[in-house]
Amino acid sequence: MKDAAMTNIQAPLMATLIVVFTGVIWGFYWIPVRALAELGLSGAWGTLAITAAAAMLLSPVAYHKRQQLFQADPLALASIALGGAAFALYSIGFVYGRVAIIILLYFLTPVWSALIGRYVMGWPISRLRLAAILVGLAGLFIMLGAEGELPLPRGMGEWMALAAGILWSIGTTGMRAKSDLTPGPSAFIFASGAAITALILAPVFSPLPSGGGDIVKPLGWALATGGLWWGISIASLMWATVRLEPARVGLLLMSEVVVGAASAALIAAERLSPLEFVGGALVLCAGVLEIWPARRRCQDTAISGT
Repeated sequence: MKDAAMTNIQAPLMATLIVVFTGVIWGFYWIPVRALAELGLSGAWGTLAITAAAAMLLSPVAYHKRQQLFQADPLALASIALGGAAFALYSIGFVYGRVAIIILLYFLTPVWSALIGRYVMGWPISRLRLAAILVGLAGLFIMLGAEGELPLPRGMGEWMALAAGILWSIGTTGMRAKSDLTPGPSAFIFASGAAITALILAPVFSPLPSGGGDIVKPLGWALATGGLWWGISIASLMWATVRLEPARVGLLLMSEVVVGAASAALIAAERLSPLEFVGGALVLCAGVLEIWPARRRCQDTAISGT
């Protein structure tokens, strides 16, 4: 009984640490993406190298769990692959836009998730979630209009980050409704969906890199990034999310915004203007408002069960 009680305490603690670690390392994800661009893999080619390496590294796990994949709901597989496609767009966006803006545009996902859940899935929407939508959209308009221009994304990177957030919301809606895959196969499908997306987009954004250069450094960056970010962290996150309330996961992952903005300011000298900072703060507030109902439900359930 004592061992079981310790396990019940340790599992949520470990899951919490994993989610925080995931948010922190994804806040540094822009560094290897831009490093690969500087080494000749510009545009989507760097993301293709990263995600292809991740899919390759995860393929033994997928083969071992192949029965799960054969029996999985096709909509679940498509939803996970779509989530990977969203992350591919997010990854490519770092090559073309400022880090903090790309991350904040992507973190508008609570707004799109609430709208999709309400008008596509027919799920009820609370007043707090409605407030999250309004606050998030206000933050978007302030952030994009900070320079006195129309509040529209500027440049390919910002458009891709915005599209990535919308696709991620669609994908996670399908995952929530249909997926029962374990972390390993899920991470493989996720990376494969991203690799296919990057393969399609790579020739569109820039020509095929010319051969003859040093391939050791790009290969090292791709394998390390694919293994750590797309392999270990995604699989670990999928393990952790089923052991924590959704509200906690959402709050802890916001560490990515803080780390990403701070690292970009210190390393790349990319800083937000005052209005962009205000808009970004509203986007984060929208995230808190969107997940607050889930947090309250979990607390109420815990109280009623005691």
